[in-house]
Amino acid sequence: MTEASPTALPADFAGDLDERTAAGIAAAIGRRIRSGALAPGTRLPTVREVARELRVSPATVSQAWRALAATGAIIARGRAGTFVGEEQDAPIGRYQRLHSHSDNAFRVDLSRGTPDPALLPDLAAALNALSRDTAPGDLSAHYLGEAVLPALAETLQADWPWPCERFTVLDGALDAVDRLLAAHVRFGDPVIVEDPCFPPFLDLLARLGARPIPVRLDESGFHPEEFARAFAGPTPRAVILQPRANNPTGASLGAARVRELAAVLDSHPALIIEDDHSAGIATTPLRSLAARFPDRGVYIRSYSKSHGADLRLAVAGGPAALLDPVVERRMLGPGWSSRLLQRVLLTMLHDADACATVAGARLEYRRRATVLRRALARHDVIVAAGDGINLWLPVSDENAAMISLAAAGIKAAPGGPFEAGERPATDHVRLTLGALGDTDTAWLATELATAATATPTYRRIRRS
Repeated sequence: MTEASPTALPADFAGDLDERTAAGIAAAIGRRIRSGALAPGTRLPTVREVARELRVSPATVSQAWRALAATGAIIARGRAGTFVGEEQDAPIGRYQRLHSHSDNAFRVDLSRGTPDPALLPDLAAALNALSRDTAPGDLSAHYLGEAVLPALAETLQADWPWPCERFTVLDGALDAVDRLLAAHVRFGDPVIVEDPCFPPFLDLLARLGARPIPVRLDESGFHPEEFARAFAGPTPRAVILQPRANNPTGASLGAARVRELAAVLDSHPALIIEDDHSAGIATTPLRSLAARFPDRGVYIRSYSKSHGADLRLAVAGGPAALLDPVVERRMLGPGWSSRLLQRVLLTMLHDADACATVAGARLEYRRRATVLRRALARHDVIVAAGDGINLWLPVSDENAAMISLAAAGIKAAPGGPFEAGERPATDHVRLTLGALGDTDTAWLATELATAATATPTYRRIRRS
């Protein structure tokens, strides 16, 4: 590659800035890189030159450069200078840290965040019913057919939070969030996230070069005061939330909380991306924030935890202005989610036995959570009430707790990857109820309580 001479920023660059902050500078440079105005291999001016031209401090420019370098958009080569990257290197993923390799050494694996296979509807029965009730020609796929089966869309609309303008079926809730962010969020855009947050959301934002704004949760969702403060600076482009059974805490939006958050959003044009990942197995009624803003809210309903992860199906519903770009871009790739799998899901949604199985799973997960919380309380370990298939266990020290649990043959998910903001006062580990099955609850609670109070060896020595 031929290295170009140091370049002055384009004459109109200062006018392209949304704000003269590190995030604003990084976003403007990112836009130039994406548009091709700054080609791969272009040598950038020095930090001091940029600072002088924009009349900001060198520290501000350095911070912008670090943000760009973290995504691979630019590459620092020491004294040779800083260059636009040939390709963006993927950041280290929180999701990889969350799902380390597991083996058979563990007596019970509570780390996976997946449902109990024994509590899922019978897929074979749905396939048999589908083959029995469907004419042979009905299953033949063609490229120009409806991306969403009309019968499925009709079923969904009857049970959707609002009469939305557009539906699209995607390959799971995370695929839906990924495609919405790619279509509507740009480099440097602020995006409000829950804290603690589902780690893949943070990974997706990092890959886009977007800037997460963490807002702490309580048992009813976002803290209203912190949510309002998140809009005090540059207007967030989007809000990502899980309206019930937050992964990992189990928190769910309350009706009063939805009204408080909606009052803040009334004066701010942020997109709302709502991931209802535990639809079907959550006991809390859905209280949708996206439904309050049908012109800029997308509600995503996943069927992975209720009907089977290998269906790989989630449905996104919202305005055409937000979903049509996703649908159009997808047509250049996979095109649509399998209509055969859509028919399987539709069959299960109308099958009495499948519906009864999902309802039974919902009650069983609640029972497991209640039993385990009560058993932990007998050891003076209090776990906040929540919904869904996860428990957020407070511990004295995350690493010590993970070691203690591993020694007992128990695998849990570390809490660190879920932390979106400053390190909290209390460490946590996440436990998934899906793998409990016939596990001895008394034994498990004893080992969890031991892990909750475990501290690193050096701390015990220092205190002695």
